[in-house]
Amino acid sequence: MKLAAIVLLLVISLSLFGQKSDQPNVFLITLDGFRWQELFGGAKDSMIANRKLSPDSAKVADLFLATNDKDARKKLMPFMWDVIAKEGQIWGNRTLGSEVTSTNRFWFSYPGYNEILTGLSDPLINSNDKVYNQNITVLETLSKMPQYRNKVAAFASWDVFPFIINDKRSGIPVNAGFEIAKSKKLSSKEIFLNELQPKIPSPWSSVRLDAFTHGYMMEYIKKSHPKIVYVSYGETDDFAHDGRYDHYLMSANRTDAFIQDLWTNIQKDPFYKINTNLIITTDHGRGHSPMQEWKSHGTIYKGSNEIWLAVLGPKFKSLGEVKNSKPIFQSQIAATLAKLMGLDLQKSDPDVGDVLKEVFK
Repeated sequence: MKLAAIVLLLVISLSLFGQKSDQPNVFLITLDGFRWQELFGGAKDSMIANRKLSPDSAKVADLFLATNDKDARKKLMPFMWDVIAKEGQIWGNRTLGSEVTSTNRFWFSYPGYNEILTGLSDPLINSNDKVYNQNITVLETLSKMPQYRNKVAAFASWDVFPFIINDKRSGIPVNAGFEIAKSKKLSSKEIFLNELQPKIPSPWSSVRLDAFTHGYMMEYIKKSHPKIVYVSYGETDDFAHDGRYDHYLMSANRTDAFIQDLWTNIQKDPFYKINTNLIITTDHGRGHSPMQEWKSHGTIYKGSNEIWLAVLGPKFKSLGEVKNSKPIFQSQIAATLAKLMGLDLQKSDPDVGDVLKEVFK
């Protein structure tokens, strides 16, 4: 009887929390408008020196500047360079012959996110207006498969994401902008975040602070264990538009810590620990220095189509910082994510970007 009880307990535990090795999970993560120059080179002394040093800027200089790029980037994003660069892959350092590029012709957010999520460049998406996306994202396609039904979720700081993902048509839960957590049984943390968010003013009317996006996402995955999660952090782009290079750097540093927090919790959770993978990228680049160019992006600002890509997880090779590679494109991310989850996205649409076969084991 005692042995039978133990076996039954194991079966229940595996059914609730465990997974077979061929049942992957994926977190797609984006840092809005975060440049490859800072990712691979850290804080730029010229960017800080080109403006009067406020106390905040002086503090940032002390925190993040270093005598060489490798030390500076590690100061800025320690998880990216201590863990992902050793156990996963990072693409897009153009100084080392690795290029990741947007194919859409607009080089700003909605067209970039559409390209990431659908694998297509759509010339009709030519603004950031709140218009429901007529294209079907890879998230929506996967959510219709029996094994992923009710197992897809999205969290974003920008309030346009319900339109980009088309939550009305797709049925995917999207917690974005200043939306609070809504469920029949809220956790104590969700109740706290719901009460706090309206009391903490955001600097922007359409983008909440990333700490709320991260907090809501973490609570949701602990309770619901979705298999496919999209997380979009937004502060880096908005602080850049404000011309606050100091806050842009601090936000990148915080986001790196958020990703580390997610990865740490993944390793503690039996549902995720066995086979969870991260895909991390950005929707667009930015102009080069000087400050006026860096603040903005779009087709008139050179470099706005230059992006980057990082992956980490048991399905991916450990290639580290990729050098001298063939060019890869933003449009390839959707098909690559789909392949990870057992779907050939190009069967339904041959125009979708090719799978990045190089990243897989």
